[in-house]
Amino acid sequence: MFDVFLRGLTVAVIAIVFSISLTAQVPAATASPTPAASPTPSPSPSPTPAPITAEMVASGNLTVEQIAELSIATYGFPNGRATLNQIRKTAVERGKVIITTGDGQKDTATYQRWFLRPETGAGKTRLDQQFPNAKYSLIHDGAEIFGVFNDSSFVPREDASTVFQNQLLHSIDAFHRYTENGSQFVSGGREKILGVDHHVLDMTDKQGRKTKYFLSAKSFRIMMLEYESGGVTYRRKFYDNRFAQGTLVPYRSVLMVGDKVLEEVLVGTITYGQKVDDGLFVKP
Repeated sequence: MFDVFLRGLTVAVIAIVFSISLTAQVPAATASPTPAASPTPSPSPSPTPAPITAEMVASGNLTVEQIAELSIATYGFPNGRATLNQIRKTAVERGKVIITTGDGQKDTATYQRWFLRPETGAGKTRLDQQFPNAKYSLIHDGAEIFGVFNDSSFVPREDASTVFQNQLLHSIDAFHRYTENGSQFVSGGREKILGVDHHVLDMTDKQGRKTKYFLSAKSFRIMMLEYESGGVTYRRKFYDNRFAQGTLVPYRSVLMVGDKVLEEVLVGTITYGQKVDDGLFVKP
């Protein structure tokens, strides 16, 4: 019942947003005693975008931008992007990650992640991971990726840097910040997966990197994303959505190649809006 109520309110909120008139003003004609020989036609007013209605949502007759904005409104209910931008300028996340190695063994680590998100452009991220026999950090300072071990910086292996970067580029957060990052969407149509109807949106960022998002056609939550890296297609699935400080967060995600699970992330706690020291993202 709550999901039905939430979807109804979400549609209402977005309908208000999209119903705001963007009609261009037509300049008034200036009186002249002598008629112009070749009068210049006045520009036609721009059409007012049609509001999103419950019927449009039910039929799926939506533009890619409307689908994206409905999803953002769902995660930052009730004010959508404004809520997310206000609350998620900083984030501190703690949890557990389970990694399946090439020989099928599972390594478990605790992690702590810090984010700094500017209004536009690249943010900063630090990931600390504590394995039974090692502890190290991977940091993206907005320009480059480097590692820290025993208070000394190092250059991570290429595969480790790629995995870390993929976590940032192919994510729900990248979807939510598509306008800030200059990314573009095109429609991938609709697809049924295990009997569930999905909107499919293909996002391309300014560097030409692509991510395919699968959104529930009913709730507009991102159920899964897909991307290619090194000739391999990866899928990350999202589960256990809960509200944290008024924004929706999946507390469990699973990264897969085909039917093989590579990584499972279990969020323990996540806090937004705390002061995050910029020194966390500086090389020692």
